[in-house]
Amino acid sequence: MARYVELQVTSHFSFLRGASSPEELFSAAALLGHQALGLADWGTVAGVVRGWTGQKATGTRMIAGTRVDLADGRALLLYPTNRPAWSRLTRLLSVGKARGGKGCCLLNWADIVHHADGLIAILLPDIACNETFANLRELRQVFGVRAYMALSLRRRPEDAARLHALDAMARAAGVRAVATGDILYHTPEARPLQDVMTAIRERTTIDGLGFRRERYMDRNLKSPEEMERRFVAFPDAIQASADIADQCCFDLSEIQYQYPYEQVMEGRTAQEALTALTDAAVQQMFPGGLPEEYRKQIDHELRLI
Repeated sequence: MARYVELQVTSHFSFLRGASSPEELFSAAALLGHQALGLADWGTVAGVVRGWTGQKATGTRMIAGTRVDLADGRALLLYPTNRPAWSRLTRLLSVGKARGGKGCCLLNWADIVHHADGLIAILLPDIACNETFANLRELRQVFGVRAYMALSLRRRPEDAARLHALDAMARAAGVRAVATGDILYHTPEARPLQDVMTAIRERTTIDGLGFRRERYMDRNLKSPEEMERRFVAFPDAIQASADIADQCCFDLSEIQYQYPYEQVMEGRTAQEALTALTDAAVQQMFPGGLPEEYRKQIDHELRLI
């Protein structure tokens, strides 16, 4: 059985970036044989509810996370390992959105450090350079064994050399590399739609996009076997994707509304207290007697509550 787990998936909840819905992505993942899929939209977890719907419909497990782009230029995938870490992740996004305003998520490295407990962080570098090495060392210092670095094909000249250089740099910094597909849509046929979204985001036409197009066309989901073939030179990066999936135990089903305990009247439940207070208010407002239609409505609403 293939070990690879795709951990860098963007849905159309990443406004004007992803071209496929979570349902489409999970349906395609199930057909391709994926056992799990990491959903990481840009600066939001808005897509995870529909991702959870996709999980229930297909049986492909959703690993809920997000992508954050920091003010200093760093980009990270963040995945919670448990429910408390999920709470920290959503608080982190709330901080970024309160600071950035509508449609933005403005975060600094200090914010990441403050909310890091229980989170897995995957650095998204471009090339192996001094800045990347410094970022990897900081990542290792804060996240320890939960620090990773993504290896993604870019289909550019000397791409293999770039990946080997990044992998060696990650090892030197004490960080494991993990293979990712950097997915923007569920099928190759959705590429034209993604180009349209990019053109809208860049406020230009399709013909005027030029080099502002996404840098390579290969951004659709592939089978786990195909990804293992593409990253055959990096077996530990494949294994790291499975190891991360195993560590991420949080499931959206753990979040259910919990009513607080209400001690309003000694010796009475909250429902009994509400009924007593309602009856007292009725006597005050209708001293001459409560109309029958009002009594039926009050009884209905109390049953509803």
